[in-house]
Amino acid sequence: MTGTQNFPHLLAPGTIGPISLANRVVMPAMDMNLCENGEIEPGDIDHFAARAAGGTGLIITGACAVAYPIGCASTKEPGLSEDRFVPGLKALADAVHAAGSKLCVQMTHHGKIARIDTLQGRPLLVPSAPAGSADLSALVDNTPDELRKLGAVTGGAHATYHEATAADIDWLVRCFAEAAGRVRDAGADAVEIHVAHGYVLGGFLSRADNKRTDEYGGSLENRARPAVEVIRAVAAEVGGSLAILVRVAGREFGEEGALTLEESVQAAALFEAAGADAIHITGWGRNPFGNFTDGPLPDEVGAYTALAAEVKRAVSIPVIAVGRVLPEVGEKAIATGAADFVAMGRQLLADPELVNKLRAGRPEEVRPCINCYVCVQENFWDDTPLCAVNPALGDEKLLPLVPAAAAEHIVVVGAGPGGLETARVAAERGHRVTVVDRSDRLGGTLWFSSLTTPDNQRLLEWLTVQVERSTIDIRLNFEATVASIEALNPDVVVVATGAVRGRPAVPGADLPHVHTGDTLRALMTGSGDVPRVSPLLRTVAALGKLTGITRSPAAVRAVTRRYLPVGKNVVVIGGSLVGLELSIFLAERGRTVTLLEEGGQLGVPMAMPRRWTAVRHAGAAGVTMYRRAVVQRITATHVEFRTGDEVSTAPADMVVVASDVSPGAPLADALAGVVPEVHVVGDAAEVDYIQGAIHSAWRVASGL
Repeated sequence: MTGTQNFPHLLAPGTIGPISLANRVVMPAMDMNLCENGEIEPGDIDHFAARAAGGTGLIITGACAVAYPIGCASTKEPGLSEDRFVPGLKALADAVHAAGSKLCVQMTHHGKIARIDTLQGRPLLVPSAPAGSADLSALVDNTPDELRKLGAVTGGAHATYHEATAADIDWLVRCFAEAAGRVRDAGADAVEIHVAHGYVLGGFLSRADNKRTDEYGGSLENRARPAVEVIRAVAAEVGGSLAILVRVAGREFGEEGALTLEESVQAAALFEAAGADAIHITGWGRNPFGNFTDGPLPDEVGAYTALAAEVKRAVSIPVIAVGRVLPEVGEKAIATGAADFVAMGRQLLADPELVNKLRAGRPEEVRPCINCYVCVQENFWDDTPLCAVNPALGDEKLLPLVPAAAAEHIVVVGAGPGGLETARVAAERGHRVTVVDRSDRLGGTLWFSSLTTPDNQRLLEWLTVQVERSTIDIRLNFEATVASIEALNPDVVVVATGAVRGRPAVPGADLPHVHTGDTLRALMTGSGDVPRVSPLLRTVAALGKLTGITRSPAAVRAVTRRYLPVGKNVVVIGGSLVGLELSIFLAERGRTVTLLEEGGQLGVPMAMPRRWTAVRHAGAAGVTMYRRAVVQRITATHVEFRTGDEVSTAPADMVVVASDVSPGAPLADALAGVVPEVHVVGDAAEVDYIQGAIHSAWRVASGL
């Protein structure tokens, strides 16, 4: 985004049922798991109030249980089934109103997703008992610790099922209606009835879950009947005093017989007739371990706007679109009539001030979500979400930053994500900051990762805007030594020079066609010394630098799809985050890629949903992947490796070492006792990539 953009449709006021909203931006339900025993706690209030104060038009809570604790996915979600929950809801509504926004409470019964029922020994309420079992093959790339945490949520218990009777459905309808009455009594503005994501009402709606032959099964009208009855009961209880939103999947992904767009369009019309004031269109990948990034949290930008557009043609009430909606995507969706409102979930986790920044004409200052799935991973084991780029998520009291007691001269060595975030926070707190880097550009490893992961480029652009618009002194092509740093006369030095990258201790590791991350980055960017490459590669790198192509990650991505100056066969040693993404990048550019990982899991430390998808994409791109593969030697033409008792070879015109990455900051050790204070952040302190860099930088800079 640039400062020249404006968002007249996105920022225009709108109406849903009886409520008027200041703009068309909605925060969808994102579970924070901050409640205690179903009661809303101050942390939850702070979280939502921050997004309200940031200008968001409508705040929707995370899932709230209409029959708490029955039907819960977590005991940390808010309850709606007893009057004891009303004071917490009222405190939340009051805080959101005081911040200038409106509050919608999402009402749910999780059905077959209700992990707490399994934990507490209750059968899961479902329209029909599930047949077969879910494909869990993706869990091969989960670490033992992750598997333990996943299992701990249900205490290792196995799910049992209870097919809903007519009496159960009547009970469920009453639960929703009574819950809506409590939401009204708490002073909120709207309720959202959840009819998607495998929850009980969504289960009835989907043919893949509903095999009934009674009046609640078979035809779409029958399958929609429980949701219609709930909507009618809620409308009878609160209609006219609260807006009634209904959330439904525009389609389901990953299973034959799943909900189709045509069925969703018909269902939306039935929901409108029953009393809904708005339809909120989501999507759902039916196997969270297989296609979570199809839905409910898609990796495709604007994933469900086309689905919302089809629903909008069939109803006269407002339609809300969700699914990686960036501001420019939301503006277009509303302007073209695809939706009336747009919901931005992860983007509002990354930057609560999004709407205020758009309204002020500063869209380039919106801190971007980088689609890393770090936030949602925590929900898999019932913990509070984190944000890789926003350390204040889950603890809003970290903001605003406290001004420094005395301004000092902070010298930051390294202009990667850890260094730039350190500089940004320190400068905002009032320090004089100098950033030095031996490269000719900002970004460090973040620049290089933008080649394989385009969302990282948005973070680099945001950090660049932050430091270039401040008083920070940037010195590139600067060789940091004890003498050169001491000459700057710093009060504090923060070393953010990144990880140390080595080579495997095997024969042939020093051959000219074997690259580390450092040499490959120098080759791709045309900067730095690459002493052991062919004259052709050296010439290509020089031409790229001369033409300016290698200044832009987007340009490099585009050009390398047409011409990539490496051989046909590539072996990548190391299948963690970097190696896996690099393998996909090369395979998509026509290379035959073999990926060798010594450990048992690929994609660590990617967040789980992103990891599962990346492994699937690598396979689809043609990458041959080996786990527990130990490299024996590298020759001019092959890499020899062992898996178990079997020794194999893979052809290799180029070898990329993406393993042997370790923390290390020799400059910090050398500066000890020379300058008054030294800190180390980012991968130089602990290899944890973007999340580790941003969070460690925040901790250090906020304490200087």
